[in-house]
Amino acid sequence: MMLRRQRRSEPAQSGKPREALSNGRAAAAMLAAGIGSLVFGFLTILVQVSPAVRNALQFYQPAGQITGLTTLSVAAWLISWYILFRLWKEQQVPFSWVFAVTLLLTVLGLVGTFPPFYGLFG
Repeated sequence: MMLRRQRRSEPAQSGKPREALSNGRAAAAMLAAGIGSLVFGFLTILVQVSPAVRNALQFYQPAGQITGLTTLSVAAWLISWYILFRLWKEQQVPFSWVFAVTLLLTVLGLVGTFPPFYGLFG
């Protein structure tokens, strides 16, 4: 018995046409990761510029402000992922646009963590 693969243009076995898979869930996760990266870079710059922010982000004294940086960045990622997931979970979103924005946000976040860059502000 030979199994035949079904082509995308063919209707499903039930006679109904196949529905396109939504990419909103994956796009939400990607864009949220970019947002989390940007928040991390932005907070890194704030920590270097403001002693008040540096002290406020020391959630665990022996580790310093990195605990606050990571905690707030992960919180931003989770919150943005949840919101975007709820908005896009059943939608087909322009994936190339989401990828480009995610790449931009990630690069901006990484630039914010480099000492020569944040040294310009402090």
